[in-house]
Amino acid sequence: MHKAGFINIIGNPNVGKSTLMNCLVGEKLSIITSKAQTTRHRILGIVNGENFQLIISDTPGIIKPSYELQSSMMDFVKSALEDADVLVYMLEIGEKSIRDMEVHNKINNAKVPVIILLNKIDLSDQQQIEIEIDNWSKMYPNSDVYPISALNNFNIEKLINRIIELIPKSPPYFPKDQLTDKPERFFVNEKLREKILLYYDKEIPYSVEVVTDEFKEEESIIKIRSKILVERESQKGIIIGHKGVALKKIGTKARLDLEKFFGKKVFIELHVKVSKNWRSNSSQLKRFGYKQ
Repeated sequence: MHKAGFINIIGNPNVGKSTLMNCLVGEKLSIITSKAQTTRHRILGIVNGENFQLIISDTPGIIKPSYELQSSMMDFVKSALEDADVLVYMLEIGEKSIRDMEVHNKINNAKVPVIILLNKIDLSDQQQIEIEIDNWSKMYPNSDVYPISALNNFNIEKLINRIIELIPKSPPYFPKDQLTDKPERFFVNEKLREKILLYYDKEIPYSVEVVTDEFKEEESIIKIRSKILVERESQKGIIIGHKGVALKKIGTKARLDLEKFFGKKVFIELHVKVSKNWRSNSSQLKRFGYKQ
């Protein structure tokens, strides 16, 4: 008997959804920084066993949208609420309630199994953890509540076993050697965006999109040409930096990570271009994969 199902992870920004996804899949598919809105897309990671396939979906953190890009990000969350075989709501220890009423109602009235994860328990103590498990179990009596530390791999095996119990009987949805639904270029774009999130402040990281125009894999090297899009001319100068030093740093840091990810030497060429107000432009958002 083979089982397969879609496990969709939702929650507020920075609660550890991407860390959990990478922990479950065993690869760094989702980029991770301390900044909110690091995850913009819905990313599938596939975990295969002999008799099961888990299709795990990492989603953007739940926010009130301020511009069209953020609205598109919340559409990914809405779709994750609709098509789950198992719905996982993740929160940090210390959160008292689910503030988004649509999510609260969906969990309360879910027709699929719901798991509530209390993450970052390594930052708390046993007494506090027990109180919080009790509180969340009373608020959502039809849900399983698990304390975990995604960063330290605590209780993850128990969580996986429970998910396998809950998913339906089904043949695999994807080939058993497939790791994700995203192409190589997507991970190049995300790795560059991760470095920009890490090394720039204020509005710059949120005004950036990355597009890979060329991904040419040869026997011993991958040659990549990517462009970084910003909304204003002043942002372009900041990204490039004095004599191009800042841009070179991003390229070098991303290249080292991509060489580990792809398992071969990488050459990366970067350009910076202004695409005015792209975050509020429907056709641009469609082009970048934020809209259908």
